[in-house]
Amino acid sequence: MNKENNNLMEKIVSLCKRRGFIYQGAEMYGGLSGTWDYGPLGAELKFNIEQLWWKRFVSSREDMYPISSSIIVPEAIWQASGHLESFTDPMVECEKCKKRFRADQLTDTKNCLECKGKLGSKKTFNLLFPVETGSTTEDTTRAYLRGELAQGMFVNFKNIIDSFHPKLPFGIAQIGKVFRNEINPRNFLFRVREFDLAEFEYFVKENEWEKWFEYWRKEMWNWIDDIGLSKDNVHELEVEEGDRAHYSKRTIDFEYDYPFGRKELYGLSYRTDYDLKNHKLYYLDDSTGKKFIPHVIEPTFGLGRTIFAILCESYHEDELNGEKRVFLKLPHTIAPVKVAVFPLLKNKPELVKKAREVHTSLKKDIPNIMFDDNGNIGKRYRRQDEIGTPYCITIDFDTLEDDTVTVRDRDSGEQKRVATSELLSSLSL
Repeated sequence: MNKENNNLMEKIVSLCKRRGFIYQGAEMYGGLSGTWDYGPLGAELKFNIEQLWWKRFVSSREDMYPISSSIIVPEAIWQASGHLESFTDPMVECEKCKKRFRADQLTDTKNCLECKGKLGSKKTFNLLFPVETGSTTEDTTRAYLRGELAQGMFVNFKNIIDSFHPKLPFGIAQIGKVFRNEINPRNFLFRVREFDLAEFEYFVKENEWEKWFEYWRKEMWNWIDDIGLSKDNVHELEVEEGDRAHYSKRTIDFEYDYPFGRKELYGLSYRTDYDLKNHKLYYLDDSTGKKFIPHVIEPTFGLGRTIFAILCESYHEDELNGEKRVFLKLPHTIAPVKVAVFPLLKNKPELVKKAREVHTSLKKDIPNIMFDDNGNIGKRYRRQDEIGTPYCITIDFDTLEDDTVTVRDRDSGEQKRVATSELLSSLSL
């Protein structure tokens, strides 16, 4: 990572903590590597992205069935899916400082990156988190925190068919937490031990898999456009056979140009009939009476990596009115705060009262609205710019005379007077 990109990374991480987007997990107790907590603005941003994804891929369609499956999954499922054997990374451990590293990401496989001590021999490391269920040590059963969302969809395949009798093609979708015991978590939200995925398994006839693979490839590009990522910064990578997951016959990675390099953002996999066959699940075509195993197309969206990419894409520095500023040029659809309302002066009760009235009136239609009277007007603008708020509305003494307010645009800094009765229609949200 060059100096410029390293600086960008530091600036984004700093802004996220300063403005309440993302905090280090368990920071007050020294932090827990590979975990991050979403603050008020980060939680809102994440929720907005989830809602946008849900609307595009689930609620707007008639062929998608949503579920929310259990996080704790019995060992038998991971045995059947092949994850106990294949969900692994190669690991080496320093004999001196005992730090662990992924062997396939080291250029020097003999000396430790940290202390220059000798590295031990390569070992296989399973990424699943084991948990023991049961109330006594003699009565425990081995289970695992789910390492992917997919198995929750597959083991509910028959339930969905029995309850809803869907016709092929159809999908099962969910958003939820996933856990992977990463050897060396790093790069902020990119490689972590606990994260959120949005994913669906789309069940098709075997002879139609290529058609649907291409369909979902295009839909994933449409989603990338929805969230404001430049297509110049996203690249398709056809994953070679030796690098694909054990269940995949074809995989495309959508890679993003992060500050630390071009890395995977999303994945699109053709899982064939691997999972349903291993779970001994079938589909009965009511019209023909034919029983067969559907094949599966799987689009996978990492929400943490999405948020990270959006922050990289939207982070801007410029000069406005002779002053340097930082602002997040977030798409209006996902900005955690859509509008901020200010009284020009916080020590003037008449201005505060009017600002509160405007705020209350707009909140009926714009839930993501903030009342801000902390600091002078310049500081408030800078704060809202860093938050990524598209519009700031200022109530001043002219407002008390003619019932107009100042509306400031985040991206251009331009200001215009608007009648309070026309405020809602004047905002492009």
